[in-house]
Amino acid sequence: MPLALHDQPMTADRVPHRAMITVCAIGATLLQSLDQTIANVALPYMQGNFSASSDEITWVITSYITAAAMMTGPVGWLAARFGRKLLYVTCIVGFTIASMLCGAAQSLEQIVLFRLLQGMFSAALVPLSQSTLLDIYPHEQRGFAMAIWGVGVMIGPIMGPTLGGYLTELYNWRWVFYINLPFGVLAALGLMVFLPSALPQTRLRFDWIGFAALAGGIGALQLMLDRGQTLDWFSSREIIIEAVVACLGIYLFVVHMLFSPRPLIRPLLFKDRNFAAGLVVMFAVGTILVSSLTVMTPWLEVLSSYPVATAGLVMAPRGLGNLCSIMIAGRLATRIDPRYLVATGMLLMCTSFWRMTGWTPDVSQREIITAIVIQGAGLGLVFTPLQLLAFTTLSPELRTEGASLFSLSRNIGAAVGVSVTSSLLSRNAQALHEMIGASVTPFNRALQALSPATRLLDPTTHQGAALLDQTVSRQAQIIAYSDNYVLMIYATLPALLLLLLMRNPRRVARPS
Repeated sequence: MPLALHDQPMTADRVPHRAMITVCAIGATLLQSLDQTIANVALPYMQGNFSASSDEITWVITSYITAAAMMTGPVGWLAARFGRKLLYVTCIVGFTIASMLCGAAQSLEQIVLFRLLQGMFSAALVPLSQSTLLDIYPHEQRGFAMAIWGVGVMIGPIMGPTLGGYLTELYNWRWVFYINLPFGVLAALGLMVFLPSALPQTRLRFDWIGFAALAGGIGALQLMLDRGQTLDWFSSREIIIEAVVACLGIYLFVVHMLFSPRPLIRPLLFKDRNFAAGLVVMFAVGTILVSSLTVMTPWLEVLSSYPVATAGLVMAPRGLGNLCSIMIAGRLATRIDPRYLVATGMLLMCTSFWRMTGWTPDVSQREIITAIVIQGAGLGLVFTPLQLLAFTTLSPELRTEGASLFSLSRNIGAAVGVSVTSSLLSRNAQALHEMIGASVTPFNRALQALSPATRLLDPTTHQGAALLDQTVSRQAQIIAYSDNYVLMIYATLPALLLLLLMRNPRRVARPS
């Protein structure tokens, strides 16, 4: 029996209350995407509350990401086996209850456990929202549907740090989790009332081997990426073991998927050229989506000495550019070739990163805002048209599986991007400090010719040596940040070539 979500495909003609379903689906998407980053700014407060070390408190973030990644794969099977509506409502209710438990946690062990539960329930929210909107809107309106859905996915990580900072400052860190209660209740009640039901396919069998291989591989990969920089990567036995488990798990999953009669994820998905290419492009976009924020925040707060609240306000226009371009792309994606919009968005992102390579700590706020608005606009132009390119040619019964894979690809891309940029930032800063510092000696003629006003930098004195070391460290960090922005350009440009493999969905037969 094929893995279908419905006995009869859900069509726009038979779906009443489309607007209410859309509002509830966007609310569920925003819940999941917001919680990926909203807790980050509250970590120092949690650390003091639970008397935890820096390494221990990061498990609050790691446990959520790892659980969500591991549970993304079986979303398609669960939706078919138990029905989309039941799974959807159950996940929202479970996510909301887990959020309340996180806010009420009294120890580090408790909050890590509750964040694991929260991550497990959150895994299905994004793919179910996406596949639901694709099903309830006709083809000519799917650009608009993906645009408003993209707002929930893209705005969440951008709003998270700012909203989390204000909640923590005005109340305490527990409200970072309590804020989910009203939105979770409203989304669950709305879907219970308005979302049509479908008969579950009770004869479907679960692919335990495929799930175990995928969960083990992804879980080990997430742990390796999260702890690699702390443990000095492959000089650590733990990282080596996690890398081996990750490679082995993913390899076994791929082999099992290709040869099993009823795999967890069907190989039929990858026969759609648009979807397969879009999956790789989404991975590339994922590496930029979160890592660009991860690099931007310490640049503003450490190098430019912006207060936390001011840094959040300076970064807010990125979301404005993103929101405007998403809505524009939603209107244009069904009128012109979506590949042109994706290419334009990628070039805008590269333009933004190129401008940022020349930044110094005294760069003006106007230049910062201009660059991040361009960056946000580029991300918005990529996101919505890419969904249309990948899913318009995909069969309806494969959409939930495809949406879960897209979500998984974006999350893994984000984990890889954050890990690589953070690691390279630290290593390049150290290497550049040694390169620059090699010329800072008492024998340097430039230092010997210091004027009386600059005698404080005399390397023969303890005070002068300390000030010179701070200056060298600052310059090394500036160059290291610039190198990271160059790396982001190199991660974005190759994905443009994949657009040549994708077909214009308006020129091929479209499934309903």
